[in-house]
Amino acid sequence: MKLLLDENLSDRTIPHIIDIFPESTHVKTLDLHETDDAIIWTFAGTSGFTIVSKDSDFHQRSLLYGAPPKFVFLKVGNCSSDYLINLLRSEEIKIRSFIKDEESSMLILAP
Repeated sequence: MKLLLDENLSDRTIPHIIDIFPESTHVKTLDLHETDDAIIWTFAGTSGFTIVSKDSDFHQRSLLYGAPPKFVFLKVGNCSSDYLINLLRSEEIKIRSFIKDEESSMLILAP
């Protein structure tokens, strides 16, 4: 399960989820930080990543274009990295099912 965390999420999240979402990374690690969303969208789609973000621009892009890539929209507002880590870990089964579902293009996670 390859998640690509957007720049609005801390890159320090990755070590805390890599055991359940192997091959996951952060846009910063791939030198895609401060990059246009369209480039990240295309990269994720061609590289098999699911984008994870709080960015409503990706939400709009997902509604307009669908998958690939798949998109996990975190509707959590301002919150700590620990909260995001706990959310991703607690929703592992839901995220895995979503990624495997060929019909779905977006998953919204909210408190």
